[in-house]
Amino acid sequence: MAFFQDRQQEFVMLMRYIFCLTLWCAGLLFPSPALRAARSGDGGAFKAVWSAVAPQAPKHEVRAVWLTTIGGIDWPHSYSQSRFSMERQQAELCRLLDLYHRAGINTVLMQTRIRATTIYDAPYEPWDGCLSGFPGRSPGYDALRFAIDECHKRGMELHAWVVTIPVGKWNGEGCRRLRQHLPGVVRRIGTDGYMNPEDPRTGDYLAQLCGDITRRYDIDGIHLDYIRYPETWNIRVGRDAGRACITDIVSKIAREVKRQKPWVKMSCAPIGKHDDLARYRSHGWNAYTRVCQDAQGWLRQGFMDALFPMMYFRNEQFFPFAIDWAEHSAGRIVAPGLGIYFLDPREGNWRLDDIVRQMNELRHLGLGHTFFRGKFLTDDVQGIYRFVSRRFNLYPALVPPMTWESRDLPPAPTGLLVRRQGAMLQLSWHYRETEAQRLMPPGVQRVAFNVYASTSSPVDIGDARNLIATRLPHAAMSLPAQAGGHLRFAITAIDRYGNESLALQSAPADSDTDHAPTLLRCDGYRLEVPAGARMADTGLLLIESLQGQTVASRSWRGSQISVADIAPGIYVLRSINRKGVTHRLGYFIKKPHPRPLSGGKRQ
Repeated sequence: MAFFQDRQQEFVMLMRYIFCLTLWCAGLLFPSPALRAARSGDGGAFKAVWSAVAPQAPKHEVRAVWLTTIGGIDWPHSYSQSRFSMERQQAELCRLLDLYHRAGINTVLMQTRIRATTIYDAPYEPWDGCLSGFPGRSPGYDALRFAIDECHKRGMELHAWVVTIPVGKWNGEGCRRLRQHLPGVVRRIGTDGYMNPEDPRTGDYLAQLCGDITRRYDIDGIHLDYIRYPETWNIRVGRDAGRACITDIVSKIAREVKRQKPWVKMSCAPIGKHDDLARYRSHGWNAYTRVCQDAQGWLRQGFMDALFPMMYFRNEQFFPFAIDWAEHSAGRIVAPGLGIYFLDPREGNWRLDDIVRQMNELRHLGLGHTFFRGKFLTDDVQGIYRFVSRRFNLYPALVPPMTWESRDLPPAPTGLLVRRQGAMLQLSWHYRETEAQRLMPPGVQRVAFNVYASTSSPVDIGDARNLIATRLPHAAMSLPAQAGGHLRFAITAIDRYGNESLALQSAPADSDTDHAPTLLRCDGYRLEVPAGARMADTGLLLIESLQGQTVASRSWRGSQISVADIAPGIYVLRSINRKGVTHRLGYFIKKPHPRPLSGGKRQ
């Protein structure tokens, strides 16, 4: 019986891989001009192909980025040595977070412990030099606390990325202090130091460090990196014993973090291939056998809430292993890391369509996606940022709820008030905290709010296209009255586990005829361009979502432009002149196309 079950499992996996391979081979059918059009911002041909094969954007999906601070390679690119330079460094981070937010990113994995050095005021380890330019010297502010606050303002989660086993150069500031604090724990390999996975003090120390971060900061997750044996380590205890040593470290950290705040997500970045598969080899580089990472076991045992496997591979080294992660997720979060750095010709020879097919398949499998690393995304290498922000992550997504930790729904908001004040529409509501929320530690964001909008009532909160704001920290928001006058709204509360309340539904705003907004005329296929734009020095029109994401651009002549390939929703039309200055021309509602008759004609 077991034999036939194994063959059946292999057959299912083979069929899934054939599907993945079909997508890969279909890349040969993707016209190169279409991909070039996507990168250039036109993308009409590309969108036609993409809309036919891409799955609809889900409401729940992890969309993450690794923000690397070592050497300031993602951030910071300047040092904080005065009040002016500190503000400049902070402004640079805010600019990056704005770009992440516009690309639909909802999770920032920020490198917090670098090499036994930190970007926060740690009691055990010195400041890293990436902030001030001098190892051990404070930059004049707490970068971790600042980043948490700025992420939460934008509705994004921040996970503290902790590099565990490597502790830097043997005579570096962090390694030297750690050797003094814990004699014998650090082993030397070449010029670098590594904490000994087989010494119980390693797990105790890392658990203490992660527990301190969790207790002092309103983080959303602890993200462990390099939680494994170094590839150059001579593992003499045997692979089973080696895996037990690494798992012991993970369990100590997880128990301490969950003891402090059970809603904080535990995650790690394992090697991208868990182990050899029945039909596909890992070529000697895998998590389970090579470096003793039993990451799939950590999901089953409850030590991990999420995995971010580093899947920096292509084709048959990517697709079957992605299926393996999906099949062994234990109902928890998996958001594979994508090697977008290979899009840079100095790093590799990948093309944009390599990443496009990987993202498409991960969404088909119900997995998230994570970009390594931030700079290659925001630098828009080969058009990756434009593809993500204008095509793939067109609508916001919520991080999946941690139902394995808690299934209790928060109470719904009450008393929604929609008022027009001048050119703005003001939304406000009330929320009554539960007893458990009132008992949460001070300084913790206890609840947040999601806002949905639609032209139909009741608003469907299951449709990601209706999400206009996620994880708002306050019970209020505003939007232009010209767009909001025709809308119904729904408000939900979301707790720290990600559980979402029932919706508080609204009626449309009071329709005072003296202030009734005028929408641009749109029949679902063509949009009327205002006369002012036709008279201005305008060569290009931009179509944006209410979240500020550019959906499409149009070169135009005449009085109309086509919007047939744009999803139903509410949009902003902007003009851009030859100097790059934009002006808002108005709002329009793109309604669904009428359903065709059996003969193919429109009703």
